[in-house]
Amino acid sequence: MIKRILITGGAGFLGSHLCERLVAEGHDVICLDNFFTSQKTNIQHLLGKPNFEVLRHDITLPIFLEVDQIYNMACPAAPGHYQYNPIKTIKTSVLGSINMLGVAKRCGAKILQASTSEVYGDPEVHPQVESYRGSVNPIGIRACYDEGKRVAETLFMDYHRSNNVDVRIVRIFNTYGPRMHPYDGRVVSNFIRQALGNEDITIFGDGSQTRSFCYRNDLVDAIITMMNNENHFVGPVNIGNPTEFTILELAQKVIELAGSSSQLMHKPLPSDDPTRRRPDISLAKRELGWEPKIALAEGLQHTLDWFRSIKLQDYRPPTPNYN
Repeated sequence: MIKRILITGGAGFLGSHLCERLVAEGHDVICLDNFFTSQKTNIQHLLGKPNFEVLRHDITLPIFLEVDQIYNMACPAAPGHYQYNPIKTIKTSVLGSINMLGVAKRCGAKILQASTSEVYGDPEVHPQVESYRGSVNPIGIRACYDEGKRVAETLFMDYHRSNNVDVRIVRIFNTYGPRMHPYDGRVVSNFIRQALGNEDITIFGDGSQTRSFCYRNDLVDAIITMMNNENHFVGPVNIGNPTEFTILELAQKVIELAGSSSQLMHKPLPSDDPTRRRPDISLAKRELGWEPKIALAEGLQHTLDWFRSIKLQDYRPPTPNYN
């Protein structure tokens, strides 16, 4: 059945891939974005499609649309970007969620919240399971994002319990792939950009901190499966790749695949930066029948190929905080 689908943050890295997939499936897709950290080039190839339209709008402001499903993807997700205007960041998570949940309530639409592994903070439980309540510093420099997303989850569950809104919550762990903004400040895009330029690769701390990296195709598969699951599974559910790598291992892998002469340069570890991050995806396997299929080396090669195909001068850093 053809659905009317709203994707907030639809011109962003993950949002644009969702738009592309759902347009290809024949749905009527509305991409809503304020283009703060996103790129029009991400959705340019969709603009001529009769079942795709773009609205420049900020979700901190109300909007009235008639839709069947909402993917709430809008929010700066890289630390340098969400810390650039922290008050706007928390407004995006809180006011944005209130506005989108209001649309869902009025229309009877199903709505999915793109939450984050950041709700676990610097975790004391490893790997992270959904029942773990996290270790977040509410007054730290990352709190605008961490706590904003935690409040968004609260709002989604309260609208579900109080107003019977059909909600879904996914907690997204580190994701990478083509269409990452080259200047988003995330570790994969930083390393690739630096390696391709044979520049020193910036390692914060000693590089022993760990992350797990999920390729964008696997992640989009999971999000769509979560939205369309028929067993009324609300979540929250971890979506990510459970294979863990140190930041040092990632840097060495990028240098190897890029054939780069880059050297490693160490800088102080930022405040509240998590030391370990890996999802337990048992719940996603059981409820969604999902697990990632693409290994890091394969995904990095696809991402490197994409970075080689673009012109960096076509991308402006959204904020000064991209290194």
